[in-house]
Amino acid sequence: MKPWIKRSLIGLFGAGIVLGGIGACSHRYDHHRAGGEYESKYTQKMIERVSSELELDAAQRERLVQLGERLREQRLALVGSTTEPRAELQALVSGPTFDRARAQAILEEKTGAVQAKAPAVLDATAAFFDALRPEQQQKLRDHLQKRHRWFGHG
Repeated sequence: MKPWIKRSLIGLFGAGIVLGGIGACSHRYDHHRAGGEYESKYTQKMIERVSSELELDAAQRERLVQLGERLREQRLALVGSTTEPRAELQALVSGPTFDRARAQAILEEKTGAVQAKAPAVLDATAAFFDALRPEQQQKLRDHLQKRHRWFGHG
């Protein structure tokens, strides 16, 4: 095979891999825009999946729902009143120097949100885990040991 054909094929193959990788990474199902109806559908799907995997009874399922609500509250507190987080972060570097004061304010806001909501999340997590039967707890441990998320992503 002539060298120029070989180089062309390698170049096309490499470009195909790069473009395929970019395309795969860019298709994210709009998770960054998740909210409202999508969020509630995702939450219900997660609760159904965990409930079936661990064979939860009604009381355990209710604790799982409460845990989901606490996690949602914490996520909303972390987001805060920011409607455009990317623009807020870009504003930190838009001037001639890094806006340390604003960055510190953002950090304190997010840290405060975690500190305010974390006890409720921990309590809900403990209540859910403690309500599980030993075989359910072991199944959960095994699942976490695999470093594998629910729904097979990873």
